Amino acid sequence: MSISYDLLRTFLAVYRSGSVTRAAELLGLSQPSVTAQVKALETALKRPLFERLPRGMAATASADQLARRIAAPLDSLEELVMGDLSGPAAAFGRAVHLGGPAELMCERVLPALAVMVTGGLQLRVTLGLPDGLLATLADGGLDLVVSSVRPRRGGLRVEALCDEEFVLVAAPSWAPDAVDEAPLVAYAENLPILRRYWRSVFGTRLGRSPAVVVPDLRGVMAAVVAGAGVSVLPRYLCAGELAAGRLVTLLEPEIAPLNTIFLASRAGVTHPAAAAVRDHLLAEGRNWSS
Repeated sequence: MSISYDLLRTFLAVYRSGSVTRAAELLGLSQPSVTAQVKALETALKRPLFERLPRGMAATASADQLARRIAAPLDSLEELVMGDLSGPAAAFGRAVHLGGPAELMCERVLPALAVMVTGGLQLRVTLGLPDGLLATLADGGLDLVVSSVRPRRGGLRVEALCDEEFVLVAAPSWAPDAVDEAPLVAYAENLPILRRYWRSVFGTRLGRSPAVVVPDLRGVMAAVVAGAGVSVLPRYLCAGELAAGRLVTLLEPEIAPLNTIFLASRAGVTHPAAAAVRDHLLAEGRNWSS
């Protein structure tokens, strides 16, 4: 049996997405067609390329080897088939699907990628919490995920992106008694950021309940600026409000609490556009941590 361009293109889409469903969406084919083409290629090569899992497809060693051999040539050929190599989008080929927390994406990630967008990058952004985004990444629905927790899923490439420093803040009207007297404004009912700060800085367990819960740190900051109470925020997010005097830091501990932000992608061969975004963000992240 001859091995056609279509079979290899379909294989690479399944390999990169880790999902027949996602590959079918990317290629504009039906799921049965994608499955049939993968089976036809496996028959032609006389070896399995994927293990069928309840959720997605796991590449075999043979698939890894094949992807390394064909990825670059097929990407170049696809650009030729698409035409208009003189246009800026030719450098990237397809949209990159990127997920992450709303605050960090809006304040840091999207501004950092603006220069790539002007160079032709197509970007599709999904905002949400780490667990859901990482599950979508593993299923092939996303290319990259910025995560505030270290991903523990198998099959993912995980790299440290930056460190965020946390500061205890309140409106000037609450200082200096806010730590003990002001209501708590939190991101979630279980006070994850506040509890971590109390444990790290004060060495005690925070036993109070929040007065305000807003599932967006920008909303938390707005409430604190308005005088609703005290909270713990990433310094990058509230730096402008601190500089303007609308917020004040209540403590400057000798060792500030930090949280590492991670950039996750699927292990194996990555589409050139997604690889370019990953490399750019990792380079930018070094400046965010400084």
